[in-house]
Amino acid sequence: MAVTTTLAAGVVLGLTLAAPPGPMNAIIAEESVLRGWTAGFRAGLGAAAADGVFFVLAALGVVGFVDRFPAVRGLMVGVGGVLMLYFAYGAAADAGVFTALRGREGLSAGFLAGDDGRDTGDDGLVSTGFGKAFLLALTNPYQVLFWLTVGVGLLDPGEVDLFAAADVSALAGTVVVETGSPALVVGFFAGIGVWITGFPGALVSARRRVSALAPAVAVGSALVLAGFGVAFLADAAGTLAGVVGG
Repeated sequence: MAVTTTLAAGVVLGLTLAAPPGPMNAIIAEESVLRGWTAGFRAGLGAAAADGVFFVLAALGVVGFVDRFPAVRGLMVGVGGVLMLYFAYGAAADAGVFTALRGREGLSAGFLAGDDGRDTGDDGLVSTGFGKAFLLALTNPYQVLFWLTVGVGLLDPGEVDLFAAADVSALAGTVVVETGSPALVVGFFAGIGVWITGFPGALVSARRRVSALAPAVAVGSALVLAGFGVAFLADAAGTLAGVVGG
């Protein structure tokens, strides 16, 4: 029972990290609607691969290094901000390319539906989703913060009684999660896998019904990435100014 509960808790934690709106899902959305499910899934794999790197670093105790040296964190966030602005420009350019393609005579219905899973081709829409998501995830302060807090807790052996923690004494002991267990880690990455599989699929399915969704999502992705890019650069500037001023 404890193993099943722990596995389920891991899935929920994985979804908690993967599902919220943000730069990672903006890239997954852009790749999915412009290039099909395969490209969206690969972008998701890029973000998941970064989580795998953070997992190993957390297990080795290296992640805490970022927390102890604000200058390192500031530089990471600054690089992330620059990358997001660059990828925002790319997303806006993709929106223009796709709009032009929709008007080109002879564009196949299969491409509009995202059925062929191509990541490159004569359409000018070349997929680099895996690399983009991987780089952004490695410099994403929210992801780093997750692994400095929740991620470390995942690896620390122990037990968490969810109902006891919620002060529901009548149900204490009925839902116990074993931290530091393989089941929790497997469940965590399974939850991420569920999201990066289902989210692109839902977007591609929606695009089959509304072909105009593709450029709209690309524009939305550009705006999200640009917004986060500016916010990250402001965060980095504040952090580095504090280091220099201190």
